[in-house]
Formats: sequence, C-alpha cells, structure tokens
Amino acid sequence: MYYQLDIVSAVCIQIVEGNPHLRSLLGWHLQQVGYSVYQSASLQQAKDVYLNRQPQLVVLDSDLSDGNGLEFCRWLRQQSQPFVLILSARSAESDIVSGLRAGADDYLTKPFGMQEFLARVEALTRRSRPTIAPAILDYGDLKIDLVQRRVHLKHELIDLTPQEFSLLYVLAQAGGLPLSRSELLRKAWPDAIDNHRTVDTHVLSLRKKIEVDPRQPNLIQTVRNVGYRFNTEVPAPGLATATHSPNHQRTAIHSLT
Repeated sequence: MYYQLDIVSAVCIQIVEGNPHLRSLLGWHLQQVGYSVYQSASLQQAKDVYLNRQPQLVVLDSDLSDGNGLEFCRWLRQQSQPFVLILSARSAESDIVSGLRAGADDYLTKPFGMQEFLARVEALTRRSRPTIAPAILDYGDLKIDLVQRRVHLKHELIDLTPQEFSLLYVLAQAGGLPLSRSELLRKAWPDAIDNHRTVDTHVLSLRKKIEVDPRQPNLIQTVRNVGYRFNTEVPAPGLATATHSPNHQRTAIHSLT
C-alpha cells in the first residue's frame, strides 16, 4: 500500500542517481503520488536539469560515476537552496555527518524501504508547500481529481488507463503552455522512452475518450512544430459524454504503470 500524500501537485523533484534501475524505480513511485519528476544520471546532467527546472527537492546519490554527490550538494547550496535528500550505501556515522554538513536536509542509507523513502520525501516537500494546491482541476464539464486520480466528464467517470491519466495530468498542469513530445515523455512516463510516436498514440486515445470530435479536438490541441497543449479555457456547454465501460477499473494512485 502506498504512503498516500494529501496534495503533491506542482511539487517538482529531481532524482540524481547513477543506478538506472533504482533511478527509474524511484521516479516511478514518486509519479504515482503526483509529483513532477526529472531524472539525471550524472553530475553534469544534474546541473543542467537543475538550472532549467529549479526543483524544490533533489534526491541525490552520494556516489556518482563522474564525481562526488556531496560536492553537488554543496553546489546546490550556492543556488536557490532546494531541499536535498541524500541516498547512500555508506552507513557509518561519519558518512551521515559529512552528508548533513555538506548541506543535505536528510540522509537515507541503502537499501531502504519504498514506504520510508516516500515518507521522507513527503516530510521534506511539506515544508516547501507555501499554499494548499487545488485537489481538483475544474474545466467546466471536465474535472480532474488529482488525489483520487480520476477524471469525470459531465459527472460521468471516464475509464482512463494510468498512463493516459498521467499524460492528461502533465498537460493540464502546464497551464495552457505547449509541451514538446520529449517533455511529455520525460514528465508523464515512468521509464525513459525516446519514441515520440508513443505520445501521439496516447494523445489519440485520450481524445477519443474526452473530446466531442477527436478529429477536431478542443481540449488537447496540437501545436505545430512543437507538440501539444491543454486548452485551459472552460469548454463550451454541450460537450458530449465520452464512451466509458460500465465496469471501469478504478484509476488509483497505486495502479499507475
């Protein structure tokens, strides 16, 4: 069972982890509870991602292939000072003290349980949450429940797959700004994927479920030479109810794949 968070929308987390399997797993679990996640495999990549995305929390491996994670932690302290959670196989008291003195806000030794990891992340991000974000995004006939991860169209529950919900969530959270296919792959998919057609296929599937006319979409719009954007303006009255299965599968946080 997942450690459920009350509201995590709009919280951005960067994972800097050299182990690709652990990096993907952590990102996957964080996305289940609604965090926006960016992943980095090296220190150089981590600096670029941090400067471009300005995450509120950095989950940092202490030992990376191209340098010491503690040095990156010190570098972060010279920036806008995000919260830092260090992950390390080093469990000696001196190592923990070194990590905390380098500027980390918390230190978690490997191996660790996923529930403890999520609880520590929640404790840190709770400090950085200045206001209560809305639990439901309301676009007229379309309502997106960020806590239950459900979508209703004209009061009818729409049967979205976990990946379709993740894609819709990322598009809606962009506030009407266009997102490239590469950005959508990074933000909405739990694993590293470099196939832009995957985005197109899921967008088509989403349109079939929430658009009046999928061939002339009003909600998920194509931006030529860029990607897609979500139309944040309230849809016109009369939006048709999308087809859904009466035996829908509940799209819960723990079922995202």
